[in-house]
Amino acid sequence: MATIRDLVNTLRRRDGVDAAVVLGRDGLLIDGTASDALDAEGLAAHVPPMALAAVEMGFAAQRGDFGLMVLEYSRGSVIVTSLSSDAFLLVLLQPEANLATLLYELRRHRAQLSALV
Repeated sequence: MATIRDLVNTLRRRDGVDAAVVLGRDGLLIDGTASDALDAEGLAAHVPPMALAAVEMGFAAQRGDFGLMVLEYSRGSVIVTSLSSDAFLLVLLQPEANLATLLYELRRHRAQLSALV
């Protein structure tokens, strides 16, 4: 059976992925890997406030539970997805990375990913 470490390593090996981090809802790193220029623990700490805002938006807009968000920046994209009631997955992508394929795979394999945490 796959582990969280397998998930992180598989994502990190994809072309254009600079970081793959699994973190608790409190922002503490569970497992992750990032390029040398990035701090996985520091990145993890920034996720909970953003996710909380997304959760609140979902309730205010009557859209249900938070599932996934994509943030686009001038030097790449960030994906945050809910793995379970206890954990998030954060993926940082370079501008040339295949965002659409990764989003499709994350949605398609959501149940399997959730089972890892």
